[in-house]
Amino acid sequence: MLIDTLNSATLTKPFEVLGLQTLENGNLVLRAWLPGAQSVEVYSINGIKKICTLDVVNTDGLFEKYLDTKTKFHYKFKVKYPDAVIDIIDPYQFVEEAFYGLSTMNEEPCNIYKTLGAQLIEIEVDGIKIKGTKFAVYAPSATSVSVIGDFNFWDGRRHPMARSLLGHWVLFVPNLLAGSSYKYEIKDPNGNRLPHKSDPVGFYHEQYPSFASIVSDQKSYKWNDEKWLKSQLNDKLTKPMSIYEVHLASWRRKADGSSLSYVELADELVKYVKEMGYTHIELMPVMEHPFSGSWGYQPTGLFAPTSRFGSIDDFKYFVDTCHQNNIGVILDWVPAHFPTDAHGLARFDGTPLYEYEDPRRGWHPDWNSLIYDFGRDTVRNFLIASALIWLDYYHIDGLRVDAVASMLYWDYSRKEGEWIPNVNGGNTNYEAISFLKWFNEEVYRKYPNAITIAEESTAFTGVSRPTYTGGLGFGFKWNMGWMHDSLQYMQEDPLFRKYHHGEMSFSMIYAYNENFVLSISHDEVTHGKHSLLYKMPGDEWQQCANLRAYLGFQYAHPGKKLNFMGTEIAQGSEWNHDAQLDWQLLQYDKHKGVQRLVADLNKLYKEDICLYENDYDPSCFKWLDVNDAEHSIFAMLRTMHDKKGDISDETLILSNFTPVPYIAYRLGVPRPGLYEIVLNTDSSKYWGSNFSTGPKQLVASNISWHGQYHSIVLDLPPLATVFIKRISD
Repeated sequence: MLIDTLNSATLTKPFEVLGLQTLENGNLVLRAWLPGAQSVEVYSINGIKKICTLDVVNTDGLFEKYLDTKTKFHYKFKVKYPDAVIDIIDPYQFVEEAFYGLSTMNEEPCNIYKTLGAQLIEIEVDGIKIKGTKFAVYAPSATSVSVIGDFNFWDGRRHPMARSLLGHWVLFVPNLLAGSSYKYEIKDPNGNRLPHKSDPVGFYHEQYPSFASIVSDQKSYKWNDEKWLKSQLNDKLTKPMSIYEVHLASWRRKADGSSLSYVELADELVKYVKEMGYTHIELMPVMEHPFSGSWGYQPTGLFAPTSRFGSIDDFKYFVDTCHQNNIGVILDWVPAHFPTDAHGLARFDGTPLYEYEDPRRGWHPDWNSLIYDFGRDTVRNFLIASALIWLDYYHIDGLRVDAVASMLYWDYSRKEGEWIPNVNGGNTNYEAISFLKWFNEEVYRKYPNAITIAEESTAFTGVSRPTYTGGLGFGFKWNMGWMHDSLQYMQEDPLFRKYHHGEMSFSMIYAYNENFVLSISHDEVTHGKHSLLYKMPGDEWQQCANLRAYLGFQYAHPGKKLNFMGTEIAQGSEWNHDAQLDWQLLQYDKHKGVQRLVADLNKLYKEDICLYENDYDPSCFKWLDVNDAEHSIFAMLRTMHDKKGDISDETLILSNFTPVPYIAYRLGVPRPGLYEIVLNTDSSKYWGSNFSTGPKQLVASNISWHGQYHSIVLDLPPLATVFIKRISD
């Protein structure tokens, strides 16, 4: 019986039952399902003319009226409840509006976030404009779906949705505006009710315990970053990129221990990053996630900035403020896996709709999470859309893709027998490779000024090479090898570093295989790995000197730069996501000195074209001395060339990774003239020893050295990196 179907919330074709229905004789019957109502009067859509009063069919809330007319019309209800009388515009008279846009779903991935989810729309009928929310959710195996929320008492009986031929469930609810909470009540293929689901394409979500989605207006914010967007028409490979990696919840906190809001971060964080001279902020995932301890890497809302710190307009204000201060914003994006939370994507319609069904492909043992089915078109489109929305609606400048290696290999972190080979018997995931290529092609096709960065920890070929050459198409790749090798070297006692000399220089053997970012990330300062400062050997002074020398070496080495927050103040404790950085350390000269050094390194880096423009041109880098293992000294030459191929500008860098100063050290230089030390990590303003380097101006002699026709002589400070520039002929 119809009443049983309505009461059990299993109606699948509401537009064929509710609203105005045509009878066999051509006349109409108007049927309404309003649980709890006592009476229903019908008025014209403008509310002026009363048309009829519906008859009670069943006291549970079913009403209907047979009409002596064959002409359909638009209408509204005046519904009497025991405690109120409410005007309701019946959703079930708007069938075309509910299904509108679904036919374009497969044309472009961006159509997903423009069509699915809760879309605020305005329609006009009989000269009356009606605002409301169009809901659409993909659940092809569901036997029924209802939208529930605070607007209908979270009652799955009240707003059954209609199924499209492609498996989308839709409904337009008039007068439902931004700010309303909602979820989906879904019955699985066997008719069993699933836990209430948040919207996979929701723009905003509440926190625990509801995890409800919120109807949101994506058009309300007025951007003021036109100047920034126009300025980004350039080649990112030849521009300086010094990235400050940030976890928003723990960068700085209020006196009561709560996190700063997006608006407060727009003031405090942006001001700080600008003062420190970074070019970009990279945010650890801000996509909505249920568990703070995941740091955002277990997201359930890929289309929504987390509500922990404010509204979507507040987040846009943060990005806008960054841009107005000439700071780019990069987001960590996680398409590799997703958590099993009941309100999320896991078995969304009672089937593995988003994940691989076989746990040997669909379960991630490292993170106890599910793996997206990269071979399914609907999943691929969903993920691509979840990337594009950040570039589109939120003006993000780039995406850093997390855990790429786990996507590329079926046997990633799995033992024999725990994974299924590909069609050729190998361990590479062709579906994930195809997906990543398409992701990069879509991003750069639609947003050619964007940045994509891969966190990829293996030797997979061509990660940052164009897809038309067989590469994955990323703009950049984190240089995990450099990070691990150089940190391993730095943790050695200086007495024994000569036995590990190659670890510091090995990265240059493969430096031009990819477009690398030299990353010192959050992963290196947590889970018992110690802070960067306390990785360094020696007493208090030597630890800090090692850190300063290492940071100088990083800025000298070819590749863009990334440092996790806290590095710049020589944080002593490991990073704790539940507390702020140890800002109180800045009362001490040691920590203030490292902070000043990082600011000066950023300043020098952005001003000295030799240090960034030719990062990926092997002709513009040369080891002047890479074999002095006995003294643990590295000498580098970074150059610019004129049209004839001659050197037009140069920067020389010396790193001494022992606590022993070297007097009268001779350094080969490419041209005669006067040279000067422009930055010395051993300077007293950085809490260094201020060991004298000799004359302020270094005169190049005609003595050949280090394969150069000329040379200069200076005293090399202990545990220090110095930058030298030619200042005149």
